[in-house]
Amino acid sequence: MKQYFSILTALILISGVLKAQVSDPVKWQLGYKYNPDNSVEINFNASIQGKWHMYGAFFPEGGPVATTFHFDTSKYFKLSGAIKEVTPPERKKDPNFDNMEITLHNGKAVFAQKIICKTSGPFTIKGFIEYMTCNDQTCLPPKQKQFAVLVTPKISENNTQKNVIGQKTDSAKPMTSISPKAKTEKLQTDSKDNSLWSFFLLAFIAGLAGTVTPCVFPMIPMTVTFFMRGSENRVRAIVKGSIFGISIMLIYTLVGVLVSLTSLGSGFANQLSTHWAPNLLFFLLFLIFAASFLGMFEIVLPGSIVNRADQHADKGGYFGIVFMALATVLVSFSCTGPIVGALLVEAAGGLAMKPILGMFGFGLAFALPFTFFAIFPSSLKSLPKSGGWLNSVKIVLGLIVLAFSLKFLVNIDQAYHFNIISREIFLAIWIAISLILGLYLLGKIKFIHDSDVKYVSVPRLMLVIVTFTFAIYLFTGFFGNNLTSINSMLPPASEKISISSESQNEGQGQALCGIPKYSDFLHLPFGLKGYFELKEALACSKQIGKPVFIDFKGHACSNCKKMEATVFSKPEIQKLLQENFIVVALYADDRTGLAEKDWRKSDTDGEIKKTMGMVNESLEIDLFKTNALPLYAIVDSFGKPIVSPIGTELNPEKFKSFLESAISKSQKSIRLI
Repeated sequence: MKQYFSILTALILISGVLKAQVSDPVKWQLGYKYNPDNSVEINFNASIQGKWHMYGAFFPEGGPVATTFHFDTSKYFKLSGAIKEVTPPERKKDPNFDNMEITLHNGKAVFAQKIICKTSGPFTIKGFIEYMTCNDQTCLPPKQKQFAVLVTPKISENNTQKNVIGQKTDSAKPMTSISPKAKTEKLQTDSKDNSLWSFFLLAFIAGLAGTVTPCVFPMIPMTVTFFMRGSENRVRAIVKGSIFGISIMLIYTLVGVLVSLTSLGSGFANQLSTHWAPNLLFFLLFLIFAASFLGMFEIVLPGSIVNRADQHADKGGYFGIVFMALATVLVSFSCTGPIVGALLVEAAGGLAMKPILGMFGFGLAFALPFTFFAIFPSSLKSLPKSGGWLNSVKIVLGLIVLAFSLKFLVNIDQAYHFNIISREIFLAIWIAISLILGLYLLGKIKFIHDSDVKYVSVPRLMLVIVTFTFAIYLFTGFFGNNLTSINSMLPPASEKISISSESQNEGQGQALCGIPKYSDFLHLPFGLKGYFELKEALACSKQIGKPVFIDFKGHACSNCKKMEATVFSKPEIQKLLQENFIVVALYADDRTGLAEKDWRKSDTDGEIKKTMGMVNESLEIDLFKTNALPLYAIVDSFGKPIVSPIGTELNPEKFKSFLESAISKSQKSIRLI
């Protein structure tokens, strides 16, 4: 039974990392031809692989995503009629959507769009195709593919042009509902660089922690001795040991490359940060990791995989050293797997470089002891002996992973407004885990495979002090402490705590023009008063005569929480916001469905946005050409920017200067009027 559970766990790990994205089973080719009436017909030819099917273009809403064609507006042509489904689709009732009748295509499908030319010269038709594919077992997320067709002047009556610019849309970059990545990164290069280096440091520390687990630490002297034994040439032994260490580092880096290739795209990142399915999956994975570290079971790979690597390692030579490194990585999987998995889960929704840099840092730290002791074998004498302390390392890591697992439940709770995990409940759970960790280090609690703690060493005592101090620090959060150092991990503070923590601002209430929409479940921090819909804020701005401070933020945005804890908590910042601006908080990841009158058509991709998050994200993209979070913009009552927007700025004085600059420019424009 234990073997089957181990295999199942391994499959879950693999699916959690590699199933994030599947290659597109649809390949597109475009062409066009002139009709007798001098109009042009654009042909879209879809080749659908294997047992996959693509949904048709015409069936009622409420089911899967229909295949739709979006054309950029142009002065050189106009559309004539709707898209034609040249290939007759199959009609069937779909049990996944309450047996509604849908249409679908298998194998291949052809669509055609007639256009009227407004010029006799060449012109380009641009746009994107949106479609969804499924097979009998699973469905892939909807795809959006750009296309560009160059239409040249008519040469003959039956002229047909094929394979023109952009004829294979699968080779183009998928179009998503965001602005180009380069523009996004301009606003927050510094914060993202800091994020990458912070994550690299975290991964490096995790790699060091992996070397002092029961699966790895005893292997260090044995492996190094193997390289030194039978070698009269010490230089050769050092080279072999170095190749061994470098191979380990490259193996882990390769894992990061694979994860990076399967998790590119902001749409994927947004799904990871707010959708209930991936967050619930990652929460369960973290629970499995924690249970494994705490001794409930071991996560092991099938023995056949390790044996094959071992067989290649026995062949000797430098090629054998590489396979020996692979065997070492596989053998240590039961201890390092949970650490690596946790790092990859944290990295998968970030920048493309994050998984690569993270795994490079982990592999570098993990390989260092092997390489160091191969170069300086005499240092092996100073290496501490294996013992019960190794299991203690696993238990400590298990409790830390258990604490971090709550982050994913908090993402779900905030994005869907369940309001189950409040800040107080979160803090109570973390305090309990901290106390358990402290008591364990004191030897008052024992787990399986633990040795008796006959006395408390000085390092253990230091860790106990740190742990109990952290528990006390968390406890102050019940009394209004912002807990700035860990605020990005926590649910937002309740309105009661926020107001009481800044009691000096009482009586400075900000005038509003009515009860803000959505204020029954959305709130601003520290008792600030404001809106959650831009058109309401602009209307109030016209009525009162104050500029609008727009806060583009997210429930799962760590930098947004850091900004609130570090900058918005300052009384002088609150005073400036309350007295000089109409504040509006626009959540770009909220999944609240909107009434049809509040839907918005994006200027960027032409799509109709139907949820609060999608509407706010499209506003940010259309107005400021970025989807970076957080983003702070100040506009007049007509929505025109007064100053350039800024992203994460953790220096309160610089943020204060940003606000004061907007106030000054706003007052000048009022005097001119």
